[in-house]
Amino acid sequence: MTDHVRDLASLREADERLLLAVASLDNAALAAPSRLPGWSRGHVLAHLARNADALVNVLEGRPMYTDGATRDADIERDASRALDVHLADVRNTAARFHHSAAVPADWTRTVTLRNGVTDAASRVPFRRWIEVELHHVDLGLDRTLEHLSEEFTEREIDFLADRFSGNAAVPPLTLATPGGRTWRTGRAPSGGDGPETVTGPAPDLMGWLAGRRDGSALEFAGGPLPVLPPL
Repeated sequence: MTDHVRDLASLREADERLLLAVASLDNAALAAPSRLPGWSRGHVLAHLARNADALVNVLEGRPMYTDGATRDADIERDASRALDVHLADVRNTAARFHHSAAVPADWTRTVTLRNGVTDAASRVPFRRWIEVELHHVDLGLDRTLEHLSEEFTEREIDFLADRFSGNAAVPPLTLATPGGRTWRTGRAPSGGDGPETVTGPAPDLMGWLAGRRDGSALEFAGGPLPVLPPL
């Protein structure tokens, strides 16, 4: 089973890195574009705070979000707030998440996330860790995918390869690093539809799977890289 206690400790460290980096900004920098199309840095921080609230809902047995429209409206509402308000919100919602996760519970239970997706409760801290690490990079400050730990990067590739596994829109693929790590994803091979191999450094593989990089640093003998469906 996933070690949720260890993931919570790693998440705390990621929370502190994020808050320290954001505290160096000013209101004008918050309004500047992030690396996510159409989102300012304020949008990214608003999403992180509302996501923490949503994952508290998940841990406590409530619907993750009221609905998609409300989720999007809440992010838009909060995006233009001042730096001190953003910092307090991200800090306080992170604390609420950790408080909820500290309540004794059955971590083997199944929980329901957005769009009816289900998972083991023990994987929720890692899902939150993903949000904090990738969105820290999305802020476009001094952190890139290459700064993320090898453990995190390989686990995130595991997670994303599993997300696309069996997806009819994704051809059978083997993902490989120069160091010899491999993952399988996409639809099951059939007939001559055997897996093609996408090779490259782990941060580039993760970035492509997560929609953060275009895959230009990857090698793929099967022609242009497949277009992955949105996460």
